[in-house]
Amino acid sequence: MDRKEYAVELKHNGCNCAQAVLCSFAEKTGLSPEQLMKLGAGFGVGMGCMEASCGALIAAEMLMGLAKYEGKPVLRTARELHQAFVDKCGASICKDLKGRDTGVVICECDDCVRNAVLLAEEYYGEN
Repeated sequence: MDRKEYAVELKHNGCNCAQAVLCSFAEKTGLSPEQLMKLGAGFGVGMGCMEASCGALIAAEMLMGLAKYEGKPVLRTARELHQAFVDKCGASICKDLKGRDTGVVICECDDCVRNAVLLAEEYYGEN
């Protein structure tokens, strides 16, 4: 099973979207799945309320930092990752992605997870 589908499977089996993305990279990060579960615990459902950034995107940003940070800011790279997520998913705010206020779903959670994994893989040299 590829990493994107593994992350979706994790999401359907007890992980929030951030945890699923993070845990799908456990072997790359040097962190245990338990540590990654703790790290992502507060970032599901748009940081717990749907009003904020998609948890899958947040996880991809964390993974980018683990892969790229070497003592200097990575804000330009973070901005590029954020824009790439918006380009793929149509938005970055959970409530907008899920159509909470409009009734129109822009991107399903599973696809947000898949896209976040795909983007994070780029920083680990897998795309």
